[in-house]
Amino acid sequence: MASVSYHISNLLEKMTSSDKDFRFMATNDLMTELQKDSIKLDDDSEKKVVKMLLKLLEDKNGEVQNLAVKCLGPLVSKVKEFQVETIVDTLCSNMLSDKEQLRDISSIGLKTVINELPPASSPLAANICKRITGRLTSAISKQEDVSVKLEALDILGDLLSRFGGLLLNFHASILDALLPQLTSARMAVRKRAILALGQLVMSCSANLFQKLMDHLLEQLNNNTNVSYTRTFIQCIGAICRHAGHRIGEHLERILPFTISFSKVEGDDELREYCIQAFESFVRRCPKEVSPHMNTIIQLCLEYLCYDPNYNYDDADDDEYDENAMDADNADEDDEGESDDEYSDDDDMSWKVRRASAKCLQAIMGTRHEMLSEFYRTVSPALIARFKEREENVKSDIFQAFITLLKQTRPTHTEFVDPDAMDQEEGPVSMLRQQIPDIVKAVHRQMKEKSIKTRQGCFALLTELIHVIPGSLNNHIAALVPGVQFSLGEKNSSSNMKIDTLAFLNCLMCNHTPHVFHNHINVLITPVVSAVGDPFYKITSEALMVTQTMIQVIRPLDCEVEFDFTPYVMDLYSCTLTRLRAADIDQEVKERAISCMSQIIANLGDHLTSELNVCLPIFLERLKNEITRLTTVKALSLIASSPLKLDISSILNNGMPILASFLRKNHRALKLSTLACLNILIRNYGEHVTEVMINGVLMEMPPLISETDLHISQLSLTLLTSLAQILPRSMLKIKAEILPQVLSLIRSPLLQGGALDAMLEFFKTLVCTSTAGMMYADLLRYLTEPVYNPTEATQPPSAPYAVHKQAFHSVAKCVAVLTITCKQESSSVITQFINDIKNPKSTDSVKLFALLSVGEIGRHVDLSGQVGLQTVLINCFSLPSEEVKSAASFALGNVSVGNLPLYLPFVLQEIESQPKRQYLLLHSLKEIITCQSLTTSSVAGLQQYVGNIWAMLFKHCECPEEGTRNVVAECLGKLTLIDPLNLLPKLKDYLTSPSAFTRSTVVTAVKYTISDQPQSIDPLLKSCIGDFLKTMEDSDLNVRRVSLVTFNSAAHNKPSLVRDLLDEILPNLYKETKVRKELIREVEMGPFKHTVDDGLDIRKAAFECMYTLLDSCLNRVDIFEFLNHVEEGLKDHYDIKMLTYLMLVRLSSLCPHAMLQRLDRLIEPLRTTCTTKVKANSVKQEFEKQDELKRSAMRAVAALLAMPDSDKNPMLNEFVTQIRASPEMSTIFDGIQKDNSGPAGDTFMDTS
Repeated sequence: MASVSYHISNLLEKMTSSDKDFRFMATNDLMTELQKDSIKLDDDSEKKVVKMLLKLLEDKNGEVQNLAVKCLGPLVSKVKEFQVETIVDTLCSNMLSDKEQLRDISSIGLKTVINELPPASSPLAANICKRITGRLTSAISKQEDVSVKLEALDILGDLLSRFGGLLLNFHASILDALLPQLTSARMAVRKRAILALGQLVMSCSANLFQKLMDHLLEQLNNNTNVSYTRTFIQCIGAICRHAGHRIGEHLERILPFTISFSKVEGDDELREYCIQAFESFVRRCPKEVSPHMNTIIQLCLEYLCYDPNYNYDDADDDEYDENAMDADNADEDDEGESDDEYSDDDDMSWKVRRASAKCLQAIMGTRHEMLSEFYRTVSPALIARFKEREENVKSDIFQAFITLLKQTRPTHTEFVDPDAMDQEEGPVSMLRQQIPDIVKAVHRQMKEKSIKTRQGCFALLTELIHVIPGSLNNHIAALVPGVQFSLGEKNSSSNMKIDTLAFLNCLMCNHTPHVFHNHINVLITPVVSAVGDPFYKITSEALMVTQTMIQVIRPLDCEVEFDFTPYVMDLYSCTLTRLRAADIDQEVKERAISCMSQIIANLGDHLTSELNVCLPIFLERLKNEITRLTTVKALSLIASSPLKLDISSILNNGMPILASFLRKNHRALKLSTLACLNILIRNYGEHVTEVMINGVLMEMPPLISETDLHISQLSLTLLTSLAQILPRSMLKIKAEILPQVLSLIRSPLLQGGALDAMLEFFKTLVCTSTAGMMYADLLRYLTEPVYNPTEATQPPSAPYAVHKQAFHSVAKCVAVLTITCKQESSSVITQFINDIKNPKSTDSVKLFALLSVGEIGRHVDLSGQVGLQTVLINCFSLPSEEVKSAASFALGNVSVGNLPLYLPFVLQEIESQPKRQYLLLHSLKEIITCQSLTTSSVAGLQQYVGNIWAMLFKHCECPEEGTRNVVAECLGKLTLIDPLNLLPKLKDYLTSPSAFTRSTVVTAVKYTISDQPQSIDPLLKSCIGDFLKTMEDSDLNVRRVSLVTFNSAAHNKPSLVRDLLDEILPNLYKETKVRKELIREVEMGPFKHTVDDGLDIRKAAFECMYTLLDSCLNRVDIFEFLNHVEEGLKDHYDIKMLTYLMLVRLSSLCPHAMLQRLDRLIEPLRTTCTTKVKANSVKQEFEKQDELKRSAMRAVAALLAMPDSDKNPMLNEFVTQIRASPEMSTIFDGIQKDNSGPAGDTFMDTS
């Protein structure tokens, strides 16, 4: 401490020096010291430093003054509150000084102090803000010096922005000080007053906001001075931008004024402000502005064309001819540019047009439901205005049209939905019809001198291609000259070239190759030239275009008549130059490698002599750590080429390098290398030597593991290829690789692609007839852990020999081996059946034998095994549930092997054995599922559909819900087989008097819905409304399953229900309410327990609401939606948890609507966070309350993360309350910390 004080004293002494350099250096050193976290000042040093810095603010040297101001920032957090007050008081006093320089430097100082004050929760911030505010409002109200007033307004704006919530007591005086400034003679004062009011309205009380709006509307009504009217309209726009959630209720009073003032003749500035206000209303008050939307659109369309001082007739009459546009037509260039030479400094109409374009952009970006209307009215008007003479306005018109195109893109891309664009089909088809007009309007703009205009054209066309790929097939001739023009040396900046190349790449990627063939000769020269450009970003983009162009001039997947040979050497040479260069940008290196690989893959048969030059370069790049991954992918591309090029020259050196990559700790490299090796083995197996294979096999064992199933899958695929192409190599796998494979089979994680790869491997391996890995050997290896478990394979506490899931994997592998080696299968199947019959067999052996018989029986007719069905049926009586389930599975799959024999038996058993009904229905489900996979198997089942259908409906009445669910699943899967006939039959049962039947039918519909395209989809879409009308059913359970089915449709295939939401949502919302008639009391001994029979259906309703947030939010009235979310916040534990999740999602999806309802959401959240559990409650109650509290605080954190939410007084007060409680503060800090890291798991699986 003493040394710090001594050092500071020295610096302070130097600051008094007459030499300005001494003063400057001392101040600079002081700032360095103050920025250290470790510095601690004693009281005396604090006082001296503050005094000296305030003195230096009046220094004659400007540089010293600036440094002194900068020191104030770090000083604020290092000194005590009293000293900060001294600084603030002095700066406020200095602001009233006669010296202009001191006033300026003091205002900068105040801003610095305000920015460096600790967060609003600290006492220091509150105290300092209060001290400053009174002085500032006084200066604004009473000071006649305009410059002082301007600075005071500026600082007040900053203060309100950061600490508006702390100044509640001053808000009234601040408003009184600001309102008169709106009629100041100086425009600068008015503008800063508007900014300060914008900050004030975010945190002021409702009464004060009402007072402000009343004042503004009264002034607009009086309309005494047009200049003031402009200011008041501007002010309303600013208030809406800052606090749109509060202005909504006043919109009906505001809009008549703004609409009438926007029509005032001759005042372009007022018109501009009115349209800007409309834009604010559209963005911030979406619900309230809805009734006036058409009026606003019409006004914007009218003023979009408002250009009273210019005649566009010449441009309109210009004939459009795609083929007549010549890139070298200089006369047209000059004529086109003559538009820009017109200028009129007094003409402000362009601002009106720009505001109109921006307002239309806001409307189109927020009103997806009006898309068709936009294409009817707005789109043609925007296209007609592409000829706009003012560059900035034209750019905004392009942006507005791009917004319209973005809205037209399919809204959901995470699943394949054949009807995903049904809702878009109207707009998309209307857009298709407008494409010729778009190209006509854009084609001339593409040769404007203005780079901004051309960039706008390319951005618009790129977006159009993304919306409708292939849409410009018939217009390539009109676009190519514009592309050629922008790639020319004299017409473009670097960014322009990059944008042009990116567009060209997008164009070629999304259109059929043959449409470009007539234009290749004019495109190839500028592209080759761009590859040689010294600027690396242009080179990189050009190499991407070159790679795409190669696939255009010679696509390998179709025959073309185009003669590409003249261009081969040009493309090869320019790419080779870049491939050889070692001292170029990393991105260019990678693109050059990828491009050259594409050239070799597509054109290699015309470069036979050149391969010896470029292939060794690939080998060099393979050895380089930076380029090796890209090179591995490039080699994969070359090796997979159908041209079957000779690459044997690099295999000797390349294979060992690739093998070494398999041990690198680089997952992407391993994956790419395995894929590359697989292609090389398959296509160049005859060139691969035993030494090369051994090098690869040595690296394989660690790759086959449950820790990374994708790598395991690719490793097994590579082993399968080796077994097929080089079967002798399998001799090497027995010792180390096969044990890893067998260990992976026993993993409970093995599934999907990895399991399929495993089955394919065993199928191929057994065909190689390798010694020690014949059918009997492999069967023994697979079954050993089941029949003779050891401590290594079965942990002591485990009930089964292997994990339950592993039984299925092992059984599938055994089945594959048995089906492949049919000549040896009979004895094995007999052995399995004997194991099932043997009473001494363990559950593990029976479970495995049943699953194996099932898997084999699906593909092999087991009718030769006498009495097999009886053996399987007898297993239904065994005590183990797992064995019973396996027997059910086996019976179903065995039936698939011989349907005429076994299916009638299963149906008869279902009728005659009511106690075994559940298991037998599961067998039937297996039969229907397996028979649905191929067209031929469907045909095999077709003759039995009638009998099965009739039998299933007999069992709809079963009182067991589990059995009814299996019946429903069977009905759903059966309907998928013949939807045309069975779906109407299913629908007829909706009128059944039995509630059980109705609920089964609605559940069956759920099983017909998948996230993949299906033939039933169009039929289902036409009648799903009838099934979902059961939400109005009198039976509670029917209504619940109807909601579950709706949830499934909304999650997996939203297009089925999107158009029905207007009818469905009222019924859905009805089920979110607590119904007292469904709450009953149950006596349990001396205690009374409350049971809510409506809880399950409410949960189902809220789950549907959550799903709608992701799939159909644009079709939902968000304010009505929020009404029910608010109710859910006060409901049961399960419902509360769901609504907290909804709040988190809504905070990011529609923050403006949430801001409007924030006050109503806080109280229920506060109640949850402050509720205490009774001391004598059970442990589960404490845990539930703790989880509720955490979830509620996650919702609070999400609300706090919304823009401008920190200005809400109620939310701020609640956060202060949380901070004041040590327990809540700890939880809240942890949640905020989690949120600031990688995205937390705030999503719920609703599938």
